[in-house]
Amino acid sequence: MREWIVESADAGMRLDQWLAGRTDAGSRRRASEWLARGKVFVGGEPVDAAAGAHKLVAGERVGVWVDRPGSSKAADRAVHPVRHLLRVLHEDESIVVVDKPVGLLVEPLPDRAGEEPTLFDLLADHYRHAPRARSYVVHRIDRDTSGLVLFARTPAARDLLKAQFEERTPERVYLAVVLGRPSPPRGTWRDQLAWDPSALRQRKAHASDARAKDAEAHFQVTEQFADAAMIEVALVTGKRNQIRVQAALRGHPLLGERQYRFDAPPEPPALPRINRQALHAWKLGFIHPTSRTRVAYTSPLPEDLAALLAALRRS
Repeated sequence: MREWIVESADAGMRLDQWLAGRTDAGSRRRASEWLARGKVFVGGEPVDAAAGAHKLVAGERVGVWVDRPGSSKAADRAVHPVRHLLRVLHEDESIVVVDKPVGLLVEPLPDRAGEEPTLFDLLADHYRHAPRARSYVVHRIDRDTSGLVLFARTPAARDLLKAQFEERTPERVYLAVVLGRPSPPRGTWRDQLAWDPSALRQRKAHASDARAKDAEAHFQVTEQFADAAMIEVALVTGKRNQIRVQAALRGHPLLGERQYRFDAPPEPPALPRINRQALHAWKLGFIHPTSRTRVAYTSPLPEDLAALLAALRRS
């Protein structure tokens, strides 16, 4: 383990910022990963991700143990409070299918590794007793979207699965509750969308826009209520926030939607409420990378979405 004594000139700096400049971490993101994985010591004691904001004191002793045994995965204490949220529906030597709860990111945001537990961290904790076990992100769903997420367990499986998603062959069916009465009750949404990196949201784009990407999905109303509808949406493409944007562009934003509403009217006061967008990744089908047979998985409705539907049926 390498150790340093904090000099007076560095007093008051954040620990993660100091690590990025003083060590070979090279960036605050890498420093945050070291912290999350228990590689950093202050005063001889290991610290976790929360210590990244610690303001250094002159004379303080800081150590880094890059090859610390067991530190290839995030430290247990970083995920302990939410460890119970991991629900593995299927796992084998090649893949892991997880039912993601609302509120968890699939993987850390750029430059913010270790700031909060993610689904990726929970899987790393799940395999903490298998030193060589790894998991690889294949696709993502939004933080406040619940449902199925697929991970690979080997680089070969990851590459084969990612190729399927690029070729648009997996079956990805979502359940959503939208405002109003979609008409017609079934059809295909086709749009050109462009990601706005400054606003961190999608926008409708013209085909001539260099950033425009095709967005396509098939939908059908499965249950119509007075002021809302339950729909199934089968993705053809898989753009960020796609279903949320495409539904809102047609005047039918998802219930609970805060970002994508466009010119849609507000939700009627008597309409039941849900504290996130009413969207659930219900079904996922693909070719298994090892057996080369088609497999499919489904996820039951989470409690909040089931309660919303029950309330709509009563009203």
